[in-house]
Amino acid sequence: MAKFLTNKEENYAQWYNDLVIKADLAENSAVRGCMVIKPYGYAIWEHIQAQLDRMFKATGHVNAYFPLFIPKSFFSREASHVEGFAKECAVVTHYRLKMDENGKGIVVDPTAKLEEELIVRPTSETIIWNSYKNWIQSYRDLPILINQWANVVRWEMRTRLFLRTAEFLWQEGHTAHATKEEAVEETEKMIGVYSDFAENYMALPVIKGYKTENERFAGALDTYTIEALMQDGKALQAGTSHFLGQNFAKAFDVQFTDKSGKLDYVWATSWGLSTRMIGALIMAHSDNHGLVLPPKLAPLQVVIIPIFKADDQLAAISVKALALKTELEKAGFSVKYDDRENFKPGFKFADSELKGVPVRLAMGPRDLENGTVEVARRDTLEKETIPLNAVVGHLKKLMDDIQVNIFNKALKFRQENTFSIDTWKDFLEVIDNQGGFILAHWDGTSETEEKIKEETKATIRCIPFDAPPEEGKCIYSGRPSGKRVLFARSY
Repeated sequence: MAKFLTNKEENYAQWYNDLVIKADLAENSAVRGCMVIKPYGYAIWEHIQAQLDRMFKATGHVNAYFPLFIPKSFFSREASHVEGFAKECAVVTHYRLKMDENGKGIVVDPTAKLEEELIVRPTSETIIWNSYKNWIQSYRDLPILINQWANVVRWEMRTRLFLRTAEFLWQEGHTAHATKEEAVEETEKMIGVYSDFAENYMALPVIKGYKTENERFAGALDTYTIEALMQDGKALQAGTSHFLGQNFAKAFDVQFTDKSGKLDYVWATSWGLSTRMIGALIMAHSDNHGLVLPPKLAPLQVVIIPIFKADDQLAAISVKALALKTELEKAGFSVKYDDRENFKPGFKFADSELKGVPVRLAMGPRDLENGTVEVARRDTLEKETIPLNAVVGHLKKLMDDIQVNIFNKALKFRQENTFSIDTWKDFLEVIDNQGGFILAHWDGTSETEEKIKEETKATIRCIPFDAPPEEGKCIYSGRPSGKRVLFARSY
């Protein structure tokens, strides 16, 4: 089955598209730029969602839901916010259809024009802060720590499954605080949650940092980000957390009485992570055989495949295999017994590799005689035969090994593809021929940042939190610089 995948070393973009389709994760829909997330792809999202939801609630957040439609006037209240999203907004102007004059087609009813046009949610700051105005009067009402699981629409012209679609799924946190310090602490805390999730569940090493003014979220005073490196040498922004200051509180007149009786505007944050993380999983870990999924997020952790020639052999194997399946499920593993009779074992092996199932167990007549089972791990494709009664204990350790190995492989790749560059000539050579992360000096001006982007399509992904002070000269302008920043081409 994997032979239908384009070799990723030959055409990485086509390999990615092939894998999304062949592994049954998603497909393009009849609506231009939108995708259908198929059951297997959605199962991965459910695992991402479930784990993040636990982490959010462990940090005191609760879930709520706000409208899909936002009055256009709400956007105009925060100037930089509307400017940042204006080109991506889908607008609802009418609320009814009718038959045309010939009675054969459907047209928009011109008499059903909305008094105020509605924006289909590209992000929810404005509609949520309109509600917060009604919820907040005193410091006793703070903090508000709310998360929303939702879909958003951003009208993209060039789309790619999971990575950039006109509609996508995400979570967006929106919090309100009595002080600047509390809001900054929240912003930092949530980028830490994202980093923890990416590294310990997705097995995806990330660099934490803050965005330049040019790259900040529209309406934010500061944007923190986690940046990951994909196998083609491009960066992917994996999650962002924004310190919004009092901008939205002032736009929607959300004030509160503090402990001293003084009236002040509320301090705000927002943070989000989307289904593009499925794209990150694919691009960071997978190979020419198919998906490689970390066990902590794999919809199926174990597949058991019988090897037989006759029906009586299948019956005997099934007794043992189903007993093993039950034992593994009691131990907390998600398991499938693939006894489909219309497919040969070789096809099933390839199918499990394509789907990224972390561990494959094969059982044939000889295994029944010897009380053994063949264990194959997806990350390295290594196989071994072990006693049947040792499978549960062996798999507990093996899953941990696979999770760690996938992370270490991605980390090694990032380390080997991170370059400290001091000259414009070397910068151009690396960005054009190798890609990867480039640590280089920048003079701190938007003008230089824009010129580098125009000439190379590389952007400053972030200013890493842990970047040490280092005197140097900007690679482009030659002006003084106090530390290195992280450049890369990106998705």
